[in-house]
Amino acid sequence: PRRESSTYVRQGTACLLAAFEPGTGQRLVEVSARRTGADYCRFLQRLAASYPQAAKIVLVQDNLNTHTDAVFYQHLPAQEARALAARFELHYTPKNASWLNMVELELSAIARQCLHQRIPTQEELTAHVAACVAERNAARATVKWQFTLEKARVKLDRHYQKIRVTN
Repeated sequence: PRRESSTYVRQGTACLLAAFEPGTGQRLVEVSARRTGADYCRFLQRLAASYPQAAKIVLVQDNLNTHTDAVFYQHLPAQEARALAARFELHYTPKNASWLNMVELELSAIARQCLHQRIPTQEELTAHVAACVAERNAARATVKWQFTLEKARVKLDRHYQKIRVTN
């Protein structure tokens, strides 16, 4: 018998930045080479441009260190940063509770539909993700969110108790 082995050649990694509007089933997804503050700032500029009439855009997001409005001031002129920061109302999911963030479901759907294979370049990845997102947007795929305020109060009661004790 003869032995053979193969070596996996890693082509690199990429980051997906995603926003999901659960009421309409619209999503905005961008492929980025890294997950820096500059990438986050650029993505939120693009998100804000998608909703020119909105006075306030509410974001529920995870606690990644770049997910703050401080990145606007690091990458934009002060006046532009202030205007962009004023457009967003940021809410963070509790640590270890990313399941509260609906966009995690979207990322899972995208992963199942087009990220189940090795994709050699960022350009090809961008094309695959764009096609998947276009299909999901056309279908207006939404999330039937069943986690009500009452269920949240029961599930997260131990966290509320910590807040009540310290306040």
